[in-house]
Amino acid sequence: MLSEFSEIQGQLKVLCEERSILLDTLRQLEAANIEAESSGIHDGDYQLSKHEYSGIGRGKYSEGSTTESSGDIEKQELEDVSDEDETSFHDTKEHFTEPAVICGSVRGAADHADNQKENENQLDDVERMHGDKEDCYSRYAQIERRKKLPDPVEKEKGVSLWSMIKDNVGKDLTRVCLPVYFNEPISSLQKCFEDLEYSYLLDRAYKYGKEGNSLQRILNVAAFAVSGYASSEGRHCKPFNPLLGETYEADFPDKGVRFFSEKVSHHPTLIACHCEGNGWKFWGDSNLRTKFWGRSIQLDPVGVLTLEFDDGEIFQWSKVTTTIYNIILGKLYCDHHGLMHIHGNRDYSCKLKFKEQSILDRTPHQVHGSVEDLSGKKVATLTGKWDDSMYYISGDFSGKLKDCNPSNASLLWKRDKPPSNLTRYNLTSFAITLNELTPGLQRCLIPGI
Repeated sequence: MLSEFSEIQGQLKVLCEERSILLDTLRQLEAANIEAESSGIHDGDYQLSKHEYSGIGRGKYSEGSTTESSGDIEKQELEDVSDEDETSFHDTKEHFTEPAVICGSVRGAADHADNQKENENQLDDVERMHGDKEDCYSRYAQIERRKKLPDPVEKEKGVSLWSMIKDNVGKDLTRVCLPVYFNEPISSLQKCFEDLEYSYLLDRAYKYGKEGNSLQRILNVAAFAVSGYASSEGRHCKPFNPLLGETYEADFPDKGVRFFSEKVSHHPTLIACHCEGNGWKFWGDSNLRTKFWGRSIQLDPVGVLTLEFDDGEIFQWSKVTTTIYNIILGKLYCDHHGLMHIHGNRDYSCKLKFKEQSILDRTPHQVHGSVEDLSGKKVATLTGKWDDSMYYISGDFSGKLKDCNPSNASLLWKRDKPPSNLTRYNLTSFAITLNELTPGLQRCLIPGI
């Protein structure tokens, strides 16, 4: 014990010496900056060299003592540098909308030049986000993303879903523990971002609004609200339930969007999200009330989705009911049904009806609706399928909606083709990339990830 104590005393002495050197260096830097200000010379002429800065960093962050003397020295150090280098705090909204600004006067000359180039590139990226879909895709640097999921390490074994939930009929399934076999390789935080897969519809709606075409704006907003269900076709697995306080951030410059989501409540499970794109902001909260009826599971979404354009126009809507059928026997499939109201704060609003699939229905997944002005007059009719495409006809369509076909209607949105390498998860090409570790992302993560 005496030898170990003696060794610790030696280490403490070395740390104190390094601290003293650090304080002397900071005082010299402060004096140099004061002289520079008095003589009118720019702060950049008095930068620490990389060698000095790294030496200071080693001395400062290798410290492991919590003695009273070291605490006094640290307090003195903070008082010495507080006048020169004040810590800057930025609001989350500013972080989403403004280019990153690197603060602080202690920087190497080479690092300073690199930071200037990085800021210029970020400003260019913000300017590139002011175009429609084609312009956005052509201006942004295309990021090569993966086309398939990694191969499984071991063969998965099938488990009977009925054997796991047969004792929970009529109960809330969010409190039922299921084997990991029933999960798909994304979390609920990432699944929220799948609603933004066709964000170019919002870019297009923003462009039409700037041109004064409010009708085309709400038509594209309605198509966007329907497109969020396209990725659910063939998806029979549930996403992972994130931890309380867990967050997910996605930056897709090739789409011009930045997304953030967080789990804010565990019981009930509540997820909040925020996304910004070209001239618009999208946010909302997601909560599901589940009921198990024996042969089916009903998912009732609770929460409001809000879309705001930079010119002040706002649209709000809620999602429709989702039901998963044939839990016990037959082919498992899901269907979306109910009425969706898209409320606008200006000229138009929209009503969309998701038709519930019946046993004898030969054309499932149908969606029909109309756009109305402030007086309640129908100015456009929408029709299509939530897993395929959406069309519109100007005016009040007097014929049967089933007679509306691409030959006499205009296309608003069409689903992208599925990936060539399908797995049992049936993830879309967009969903495959949501948790991908792209080149350059590894260095941005904290050590240990």
